[in-house]
Amino acid sequence: MEKIKKITKMKLFLPVFSMLLVMLINVVYDIAAGNAPLGFFAISINNGILYGRLIDVLNRGSEVAILAIGMTLVVSASAGTDISVGSVMSLSGGLCCMLLAGYGMTNVSEYNVPLWVGMLAGIAIACVCGLFNGFLVAYMNIQPMVATLILWSAGRAIGLLLCNSNIVYVRVPSFQFFGGYCGIIPTPIIIAALCVAIAGSVLRLTALGTYIQSVGINKRASRISGFNSAKIILLCYVICGLCAGIAGLVATCRIYSADTNNIGLNMELDAILAVALGGNSLGGGKFNLAGSVIGAYTIQAITTTLYALGVSSAQAPVFKAIVVILIVVIQSEPVRAYFKKMSAKKEAVKA
Repeated sequence: MEKIKKITKMKLFLPVFSMLLVMLINVVYDIAAGNAPLGFFAISINNGILYGRLIDVLNRGSEVAILAIGMTLVVSASAGTDISVGSVMSLSGGLCCMLLAGYGMTNVSEYNVPLWVGMLAGIAIACVCGLFNGFLVAYMNIQPMVATLILWSAGRAIGLLLCNSNIVYVRVPSFQFFGGYCGIIPTPIIIAALCVAIAGSVLRLTALGTYIQSVGINKRASRISGFNSAKIILLCYVICGLCAGIAGLVATCRIYSADTNNIGLNMELDAILAVALGGNSLGGGKFNLAGSVIGAYTIQAITTTLYALGVSSAQAPVFKAIVVILIVVIQSEPVRAYFKKMSAKKEAVKA
């Protein structure tokens, strides 16, 4: 029992357990369908690129993994969520494609401006969106969900205006590369790995992670201790915007076009769920970036499993919402207090 308690108290217990549970469901489904029991883990090389359901999960979950980095910091610092990340993704991709294709163009095979200009503009506008959200939260003291609701509704609309409500196609190999393959490995997997590595290194090698957690635990005490709480919260929202911009460009390059109606649609729910599945409290404070990343890929594994079970894409968010509710309830103070009380009673009986 003592070993089980130690395991359940580990930081990565919840995300790892959730991932293993989803994998087990896939194994059971494959056995029931008469497929190979370990078909979910099978990886092969066809036409010079990696294939397999596990590769699909890592590939398709890259955008959520990138979003989870910024969302984790925002939740930790401000005890709130940024629900505008999906719309910011759309705006970032729309601006990038509009510049690359030229205003009013919908299908091009050569760049109107250099590739780096379009991508830099897409990332820059995403950072500006993060700056706007952060200003409202940190300096205007507006509730995070209310503050980010503005760009949740306006961001996608601005992207549609930039693209004249059209899908803008950029059919250039160098643009498609960022959503395609680097050798045999999908490029989005590499981009997500780099983002996670850079974020993890910065948080581990600098005091930024400590500052963020301190502000999230007690903003007033952090300010008295000499931390500029407002600037730290503002920085977290800018980082979240940056992550949304990168994820938006990956999603845009994946389909070599700016479909501003659908890019990033409902992905804010996935990012929030990834943070919750990572064992992070939605009330702010201490965070676990590794858990959020595992949670992000667990979400994609859940989505892949739902599709395999015949659940439509329109119905999938309902099941994700149920998972969010269950996790939030489990993490709530009354439930935690109840389990602590029950555990104390059992120990008293044994004594």
